[in-house]
This record gives sequence, structure tokens and C-alpha cells, in this order.
Amino acid sequence: MTYVEGFLVAVPTANKDAYRDHAASALPLFKEFGTVRMVEAWGDDVPRGKLNDFYGAVQAREDETIVFSWFEYPDRATRDAANARMMEDPRMQPMMAEPPFDGKRMVWGGFESVSDVGRPGGAGYIDGVVLPLAADARDAYRSFCEKVGPVFLEFGATRVMDAVADDVQDGKVTDFNRAVLRKDGEVAAFGWVEWPDKAGRDAGWEKVMADPRMSGEDAPFDGKRMIFGGFVPLIDA
Repeated sequence: MTYVEGFLVAVPTANKDAYRDHAASALPLFKEFGTVRMVEAWGDDVPRGKLNDFYGAVQAREDETIVFSWFEYPDRATRDAANARMMEDPRMQPMMAEPPFDGKRMVWGGFESVSDVGRPGGAGYIDGVVLPLAADARDAYRSFCEKVGPVFLEFGATRVMDAVADDVQDGKVTDFNRAVLRKDGEVAAFGWVEWPDKAGRDAGWEKVMADPRMSGEDAPFDGKRMIFGGFVPLIDA
């Protein structure tokens, strides 16, 4: 199963081009280290939540935009080896020394996929989601995702990925556990839906919300603490 390194970043809106260039400059090294796919997506339709949201997850300021990002690996061993090389390779030092964002508020962690339907790559628009899940509900969550994923594909999505926390640490300032207001006995889940474009995404969601199969009554998680939003890919390689 695919292993995912997920990231949430608060980037000064004025630094959009600098952020894209920064990520693009690191891409060849990440590929060399074993990353199969790297996606950096810029916040476009990210709503404020009543309890929690992407803005709170990274303590975003008024002049900042949320970036939803992930790296895909074939397994955790490859990911761990890649991370070790990133920390040791001197070519990474300039990129890590002066990033165009506040690294202290960046959220990241490792997730193991439980459901992956459709085909990866070529997304014109992405819906990102992070939610709290009871640690003992992993199988129920897999079954739920395997049921709803094909519905999204039916209505125009190209891929639906759902993954559960495997290596998610508490951070000094921000982390995935705080992002979902995690309670005892819970873990974070990270996922996304890929669409051809925003118009297709908007039309697809209308059909998804109207479909009786998507009532959500059997969702094995607290939807009130689910955070979500729409993002435009800056890099997908």
C-alpha cells in the first residue's frame, strides 16, 4: 500500500511564486531519494470551520494562504530512508535554511493508505481532508472509504486516497493531532480527492451531496472535527 508523507503549510500569499520555485528546486533531490510523487497545492476554496479548520491547524495569519501537500512512497521503509538522506545530504541545506514560509508552523507526518481508488496524476484540482479517527476504527474506516470512493469516481473524480496516521508526532507549535482536536484513543487521518478541474469538482460535489449513498450516517469518525478545503496544484510530479 502507498505510504504518504502529508504536509500543511502557511505561506505568505505574496510568496506564492517563491514557494513554487522553492519546491521545484527540491523536486529532483526528492525523486533521487525515492519519492514517487510530490504534490504542492495552493489554497483556493478553504472555508473557516466552527470548531477547527486548516487555518487553525497552521496558525495562519491574515496575509497567508494554506498549502496542502504530500509525498507518495511505495512503503514506509522507502520513506524513512528518503527522510534520512534529506537530513544528511548537504545539497538540502540551502533549501532548509531559508524557506519562504514559517517552518515552525508546518505540520507533517506519515500516513499509511487504507483505500486508494482511481488513477493518480494529472489533477487540475484537489480536495484535501484531515479528520479524527478512533484508533480501533481503522477497518471500519477502510470499509467506509472503499464504499464512498467509487461514488466520487462515478461523478467525475479521478482518484480518492485515504490514509491513517502511522508516524505522526506531537509538535512544539502545531501538529496533525492538534489540527483535528484529537481525543484520547484517536488518531489523525489524511486524504484527498483529485479532480480534472474546479468546474468538474463543483459539479461533482453537487451530485455527491444529492446521492443517497452518501448520507454519512455510517461514517466512523466525528465529522464536526473534519477539516477540508479545495486546492489548486502548483507542482504535481
